Amino acid sequence: MKVIIAIVVIILLTIGIVWVIDKFVPKKIKPIINVLLWALIIFLGYITYMSVYKEIQFNQLKQKRFAVVIDRLIDIRDSQLAYKDVNGSYAGNFNDLIKFVETGKVPITQRRDTLVLDEERTKLFGGVETMMTVTLIDTLSYYSVKDSIFKGNDRYKNMMNVGVGKEGAKFKLEAGTLDDIPVFEASVEKSVVLDDQEPYLIEKENQVISVDGVNGSALTVGSMEKVFTKGNWPKSYTNKE
Repeated sequence: MKVIIAIVVIILLTIGIVWVIDKFVPKKIKPIINVLLWALIIFLGYITYMSVYKEIQFNQLKQKRFAVVIDRLIDIRDSQLAYKDVNGSYAGNFNDLIKFVETGKVPITQRRDTLVLDEERTKLFGGVETMMTVTLIDTLSYYSVKDSIFKGNDRYKNMMNVGVGKEGAKFKLEAGTLDDIPVFEASVEKSVVLDDQEPYLIEKENQVISVDGVNGSALTVGSMEKVFTKGNWPKSYTNKE
């Protein structure tokens, strides 16, 4: 919208200048004024074009970098869910999470209902056998976390690294409980991912509120404030979900 307003203002300003020149400037000076005016028009046009082009470039780069970061956040989330299945809680640091992926095995279980004698009700009814239904969970086998999630790829060893943007940047990882329910959150600020870009474009991106964008100033998966294991990005950014 700001770019459109700027273009309209430039057009109106140009028309105004042309009118003033035609009305008040002597004929002898008009050629010089016209050259200066064209130079000004070209300069303003260039600035307008570059402002639009920079934003287009920024959006293209942003989408590529966000896609890389989101794929890594999905790896972290899937590893955390497997960790919780085995340990009953989430990992609070990457060392524990990576070690678990390297060696962890998750049980494959089967639930089945069966009838057993309800001893208390049997006694209550004077020895008349009374049955009750209980659910049994059988462990059928185990699957390797590393093979299941990463398909033989060793990228899990670097899952703490953001991989784009600011050199050496790492994800922030937290874990805990909320009303006795395990929760976790992994995140990275957009300013880190877009570290080498224009500050005004990063600030604009931090203000995004859209169903097609990543809302807020960070890319996150999970939450420490509610029981939530999804990310804050739209599906268009990844093909892993």
